[in-house]
Amino acid sequence: MAGKHRVVHYLNQFFGQIGGEEKANVGPRARPGAVGPATALEAKFDGQAEVVATVICGDGYFNENLDRAQGEVLELISGFAPDLVVVGPAFNAGRYGVACGAVAQAVMDKLGVPVVGGMYTENPGLDLYAPYGYFVRTRESVAGMRQAIENMSRLALKLLDGRDLASPGEEGYHPRGIRKNVFFERRAAARAVEMLVAKLRGQEFATEFPMPHFDRVKPAPPVDDLSRATIALVTSGGIVPRGNPDRIESSSASRYGRYSLDGVDDLTSAGYETAHGGYDPVYANADPDRVLPVDVMRELEREGVIGKVYSYFYSTVGNGTSVANARAFAQDIAEELRNNGVLAVILTST
Repeated sequence: MAGKHRVVHYLNQFFGQIGGEEKANVGPRARPGAVGPATALEAKFDGQAEVVATVICGDGYFNENLDRAQGEVLELISGFAPDLVVVGPAFNAGRYGVACGAVAQAVMDKLGVPVVGGMYTENPGLDLYAPYGYFVRTRESVAGMRQAIENMSRLALKLLDGRDLASPGEEGYHPRGIRKNVFFERRAAARAVEMLVAKLRGQEFATEFPMPHFDRVKPAPPVDDLSRATIALVTSGGIVPRGNPDRIESSSASRYGRYSLDGVDDLTSAGYETAHGGYDPVYANADPDRVLPVDVMRELEREGVIGKVYSYFYSTVGNGTSVANARAFAQDIAEELRNNGVLAVILTST
């Protein structure tokens, strides 16, 4: 093994072969050699690098103890003196993406070695930690694992060999918010005119200076008199009637449900459950009001604090659901609520 580059791979409890959501609260631990996807990664290194250890931590533990977990994982990684660290790929799993990003930040800041990972474009971990690693573009789900490992290993070997990387678009990783001066054979004026002509002709072109897009939502004005207002309940926590009659997916939801609250004062385990696959369902299933607070809303209704609770609640699953689908759900739900005189919404997550 002498002379090989040393790589440490960070995984969550699922890919680290400890267990599913029921093991999401396991703390950090290290295993010698390659585990799970790290095995496929090492095979792609073709003898040029070795995965000396796999560090594993539950997504729940990491996100609920972010600072502590970041330090604990870093301590484990540093003990193996890596030349490079690989995280994920996390695809569109939000908690996993945040953990991978936080690990990348700690490694870059404290150890100064490069980090390679993989995330889907809409993963929140990318928004928070993009500058701290080279995160290749992946598909939404684990179905894209083979291609993700291929791209991550290629990028890792380039970094380990000290080779210069091309632009994010050429190399297949997400922009890191870092700009570099480069030399072109053609002047900027000529390139700009060429792009303008292409735009006027309706042809495709790629700007050299993409501007950030901020999806800003103007806050709605406050409700003047809550005691006369109809309030609706909407959740991305997956609360549905028992049996999930609309078959809302546990991840990457393509639909939402609309369910009657007439005569319902309390959500019980006998009648309701969660369809969500991104958090431990035990406590939500034991008392669905923990996610969708129908019991509290009924109390406020009886006390006259609010006018009334709207007759239906709306539910979907936020786990891995695309922004495009979420936006479409919101537009449909908002239109119906406006048409029925609803003045405000209590929107709950997990």
